[in-house]
Amino acid sequence: MRILLDISRLISGTARPVPTGIDRVEYAYARHFLARDPARVTFLMSGPFLPPVALPHALVARLLQALQALWRGASQADTAWGEARWLARQAQARYWLGRGRGALRQALQGTEPVLHLLVSHRGADRPGPILALKRQGARFIPFVHDLIPITHPEYAPPRSTRRHQRRLQSFSDLADGIIVNSAATGATLAPYLAAGARRPIPVLPAPLGLDPVLPDSGYPRPAGPYFLCLGTIEPRKNHLLLLNLWRDLAATLGDAAPKLVLIGRRGWENENTLDMLERCPALSGRVIEHAGLPDAAVAGLLQGARALLFPSFAEGYGLPLAEALALGVPAICSDLPALREVGGEAPEYLDPLDGPGWRRLILDYAAPDNGLRQAQIARLAAWSAPSWDAHFALVDPWLEDCAKAAPRAAAEASPAFSPMAPASAALAPQSLPRG
Repeated sequence: MRILLDISRLISGTARPVPTGIDRVEYAYARHFLARDPARVTFLMSGPFLPPVALPHALVARLLQALQALWRGASQADTAWGEARWLARQAQARYWLGRGRGALRQALQGTEPVLHLLVSHRGADRPGPILALKRQGARFIPFVHDLIPITHPEYAPPRSTRRHQRRLQSFSDLADGIIVNSAATGATLAPYLAAGARRPIPVLPAPLGLDPVLPDSGYPRPAGPYFLCLGTIEPRKNHLLLLNLWRDLAATLGDAAPKLVLIGRRGWENENTLDMLERCPALSGRVIEHAGLPDAAVAGLLQGARALLFPSFAEGYGLPLAEALALGVPAICSDLPALREVGGEAPEYLDPLDGPGWRRLILDYAAPDNGLRQAQIARLAAWSAPSWDAHFALVDPWLEDCAKAAPRAAAEASPAFSPMAPASAALAPQSLPRG
């Protein structure tokens, strides 16, 4: 079995110093397959305009090393970021100049089955290169992280919803198997696949792993008790609930109110939330906002928090919850199927609209030696942190099964895939030219 792993998202992600959750997944897959026999693994750089190219293993190894130093906040992080961006430019130059097409053709000409893995959603909305590889014998295996832009379009820009519809059409039309990060994501995906495919597509739920991080205990923490909310500041994450609660706590408790630390970049359609962060006097000094922190600093702040607050309206997995529990930090989170998969019986679960319930638990957990908090810490002893070893223990044999199965032809897909947007224009075939 030969693996073609697309790492285009990692390459484009070098423009920012802090990774997304999907960046971390693609990194884990690249690291996992980099350790394999190089003769059976090919890394790809792809894009919407030209055929994909193969990347040298040495370039990929250096890129992963630089990204690890950057994300974890190593002393040489600035140098690592510069090197990561330089390596990304080398990969992009190879793509535009067509260097590596010969190596990719060679990988496709062997007798062993070829699996094309796309573990980010990148490029799936314009799947010409995917179809070209499939027509040359590669089985297509994407990773679906969530369907939130489709199931909750009110939390996404309209263009994101349309793009995700086209991605999902590509998965239904072309996938020989699909990996998902949770059973909840798999259950949400199932009706869409049933609507679009004439032959069942195997779906593997495989929980994401965590990379252990040594917390930076020296990173400045707020004085007194504080809570932490980790994630992009966007409407779906329900930051507005927390900010309204903190305004009320400031009015009723004054200086005795706990503090709230928000870690994450500012996202989209946030006018009300940003107005409160920037213009509400009651929150000044009580709500602390951070963006661009390395992993060690985030872990250090998490470790000192009374609890992680996670009032999200929708999630495909819930990586911040796993990160908090792995550090022994209690969590108060929304009662969502994906979060229950991650947290099990350990966290406190609440409806994301239950403002009085969130207020009550926040005050309970802020108190020293609180019984509810101590009970959750005791429950954490029975909770096991997810690992990448466990993830790939599920994925690797499943990929072997996919390689043994008969490849699924693109023609098996249904031309009508309601409620997905049509993607026939995006499916214009491409070929891998000589040279």
